Amino acid sequence: MAHVEARFVEGNLMRHVSTMSLTSSVGLMAIFAVDLIDVLFISMLGQEALAAAAGYASVVMFFASAVNIGLSVAAGVLVANSLGGGKDLPAREHAFSSSMFAIAFGILIPLLLLPNLDFILGLLGASDDVTERAKDYLWIILPTTFMSGLGMTTVAVLRAYGDGKRAMYPSLMGALVNGVLDPILIFSLSMGLEGAAWATVSARFVTMVVAIWPAFRLYNAFAIPRVQCFMYDIREGMQIAMPAILATVATPVGVAIVTREMAKYGTDAVAGMAIINRMIPVVFSVVLALSGSIGPIMGQNFGAGRLDRVRETFVDGVIFAGLYVVGIAAALFIFRTPIADLFGAEGMTRDLIFLFCGPLALASFFNAVIFVANASFNNLGHPGYSTWVNWGRQTLGTLPLVLLGGALFGAPGVLIGQAVGGVVFAGVAAWISLWMMTDQKHPMRQLTCRFQLQRRMHEVCLRCNR
Repeated sequence: MAHVEARFVEGNLMRHVSTMSLTSSVGLMAIFAVDLIDVLFISMLGQEALAAAAGYASVVMFFASAVNIGLSVAAGVLVANSLGGGKDLPAREHAFSSSMFAIAFGILIPLLLLPNLDFILGLLGASDDVTERAKDYLWIILPTTFMSGLGMTTVAVLRAYGDGKRAMYPSLMGALVNGVLDPILIFSLSMGLEGAAWATVSARFVTMVVAIWPAFRLYNAFAIPRVQCFMYDIREGMQIAMPAILATVATPVGVAIVTREMAKYGTDAVAGMAIINRMIPVVFSVVLALSGSIGPIMGQNFGAGRLDRVRETFVDGVIFAGLYVVGIAAALFIFRTPIADLFGAEGMTRDLIFLFCGPLALASFFNAVIFVANASFNNLGHPGYSTWVNWGRQTLGTLPLVLLGGALFGAPGVLIGQAVGGVVFAGVAAWISLWMMTDQKHPMRQLTCRFQLQRRMHEVCLRCNR
């Protein structure tokens, strides 16, 4: 196989950052849009139990998704680092090992969850009728967890090769299939909630195939390693994946804290927050895509020993995020009245939407800084930092500040307190990241090899002749 060039070790970094972020965000936006359509179609059935069942099922599915996200982060880091160091074969072997691990977890998770759904849904507070409907939904979707995991892992591999455009197509095609099949299965074939589940299964299959095809055809991205190398890859992968999984799981904890505090101010306040939470993933999809899109750029340059370009990537990522957030915040402010009217918002609901479409939208910049910092932690050999930062942000950076904000300003104060926590932990994350890249006393700067992961990799490669 011809040598694959590491695309990100040369060229304008701002162009790399903007291209990867925008292409990644398109796929994310499509997924979030289809999720909204799913909720809309299910609500149109006119049965509250179905909508509630879908909500409880999404909570269960989130934890399976968190595992897949962690595994995809590990795959992207290992492949990008190897490509940056000019090691094509280890990159392909890392991709294969990560994919096999994703399939194994995708089989194990349903085996653990499906027999215990009554207990799990009961803990979440689902009633008997809702539990039965949620179980029917989950018995269709959970067995396909391996498809989702393999698709996400392969997309991460494509990004690691610098192919942001083809990494975007799987999500787009999956969203298209889901969006087309939803009304057909739910309404035309009268399958209801089960129809929505089968539409999701079909979308997962299409996403997996559309991701795997270019990875094989264009990059020959998978190679079977020897047993000792495979075991080494699994150990290295889990050292990255576990912190990423824990960091992902922190997000719903913060959402639960804010929801509980907002509930004290009535249903109008909760409705306003719910609308805002649905708007954020759509209008700020570029921000949410930053960690996954910038990671390969940092990983390749770290693998090439170019810490100067790693630092420049961090700075360019923050600048790009700032420009994007300011532009979107300005648009939200201009159209805040039509947006509130679209949702039929009145009273406190309208006040909260106006608050978000005003100054609070700018606070998304600080979330972007955290995402960029997380990318540096994961790709520079210290994924544990991202776990601590995310959990700190969602606990210490949320609970005391939303309590204080609520006490001072009521429901708007809850959102203000949540935003202030983002400012504090964005500063902490940026400081740790820059210290990690520039301080000569940091362990990463004292390595005699190019980077920590490849030094350990080299010791193993001597034994397995990679």
